[in-house]
Amino acid sequence: MNNVLSAVLMLGVIGLIFGVALAIASQVFAVKMDERVVRILDALPGANCGACGFPGCEGLANAVAAGDAPTNGCAIGGQEVAEEVSAIMGVNAGNMVREVAVVRCQGDCDKAENKYEYHGFVDCRLMNDFAQGNKSCSAGCLGGGSCVNVCEFDAIHVVNGVAIVDKEKCVACKKCIEICPKNIIGLMPYDQKTEVKCSSHDPGKVVRVNCSIGCIACGLCERNCPKDAIHVTDNLARIDYDKCINCGICAAKCPTNAIFTEYPERVEKLRERQKAKQAEAAAAKKAQAEAAKKAEEAK
Repeated sequence: MNNVLSAVLMLGVIGLIFGVALAIASQVFAVKMDERVVRILDALPGANCGACGFPGCEGLANAVAAGDAPTNGCAIGGQEVAEEVSAIMGVNAGNMVREVAVVRCQGDCDKAENKYEYHGFVDCRLMNDFAQGNKSCSAGCLGGGSCVNVCEFDAIHVVNGVAIVDKEKCVACKKCIEICPKNIIGLMPYDQKTEVKCSSHDPGKVVRVNCSIGCIACGLCERNCPKDAIHVTDNLARIDYDKCINCGICAAKCPTNAIFTEYPERVEKLRERQKAKQAEAAAAKKAQAEAAKKAEEAK
């Protein structure tokens, strides 16, 4: 019994010695953390999504405190978090433009042609490895849902063969952009309501064969834009967000509906006005031709 007690007592003494030694070592070799990092971490949302370009919120907090990252680097936190972090750092936050992801393709199962029927594992990366996917359009959304699987905010879903972003849920974490093998997902300002949802650089006649809603590079949008906000380059129209006023004229002129808008009623009214003007012009031309004919007959 005495031997057992002695052994227990000895282990207790050894444990106490090691405990004291570790406590002293922790104080001697402690790395003092910048208290601003702790405060910034408390201000950040804690999603650890990586949209800021750093490994999680702690990585961003350390980078901000060291001056290696902007105080408005958290896409999820938005302006409110940017102002709080800026106050901690004693700087001006500035205005933060909220961005959201956009899938630049509308070629769903009803509008786009397929090269073959795919019956394998449903994942865009694997689908793309086999003849660049089953879509006839080389820039078409494959609908495999790789973007859906990586989105932690339930902000993107595949509907009828094409991925669609819910801009109210999207935090611009860029994970869907990084995983898309077709590189057809990008960022756009949250307030932007007009977008060319096509990524094909093929000639117009090729696009017409592959997809009924693709950009055919006709240039009607560019010629009719009152703000010089849209241009056709390399067979594809692109919008300059800084110039665009979301007037809808480009969408109304687009013969294939490749330009998506969040205000379809306004676009429809513009088209009705265009048709009325064309009808008036045709009637005037016809009346002029008839008057000229009668004048010729009178001679």
